[in-house]
Amino acid sequence: PQGSEEAKAFVNAFLKRSMPKMKDEAIQDILTRKAVVLEHYSKKKTKQKRKKAKGFTAKQRREMRLFEIEPEQQRYTIFLPLHELWKQYIRDLCHGLKPDTQPHMVQGKLLKADLHGAIVTVTKSKCPSYVGITGIILQEFKHVFKIITKEDKLKVVPKLNNVFSLEIDGFISYIYGSKFQLRASERSAKKFKLKGTIDL
Repeated sequence: PQGSEEAKAFVNAFLKRSMPKMKDEAIQDILTRKAVVLEHYSKKKTKQKRKKAKGFTAKQRREMRLFEIEPEQQRYTIFLPLHELWKQYIRDLCHGLKPDTQPHMVQGKLLKADLHGAIVTVTKSKCPSYVGITGIILQEFKHVFKIITKEDKLKVVPKLNNVFSLEIDGFISYIYGSKFQLRASERSAKKFKLKGTIDL
């Protein structure tokens, strides 16, 4: 067993090692209070930066022509199976389109649904040349629809100032393009309000 002097020397040496920044007088002052709080130096943890998955920029996508449909692929018959898939998708979305289904319920579902594969017709337009264009929607952007017609022509139809009709299993729905200028991904979260009169 250590004597009192040896114990004192040990404590002094231990405190010097534990608190290197403190002077001997300060250590002695701490010992007289009988309460010793040892200093703790925490190592700073280096935060690892999360690497974001880098996708292509809009400019790179344009340069790579990712969204362009090749001329040999611009045929109406190629996309008819897509239309059949779309019809089944809408039936599932509306829990089966029965004769007693409420039209406003179907309308509400269609406003938020993905329209790629739907057959639409331009019924009204401020530009007469657009009226009567009918075809399958191949691509939907914020401001335009890309539609393939039965004549195998790819038409780019703006949403602004155009009214589109869409028919499925006897239900006819009208889309006012001026109020529909959203990307498909944004539209699913938007709340559409019913309005009495809508102008082109």
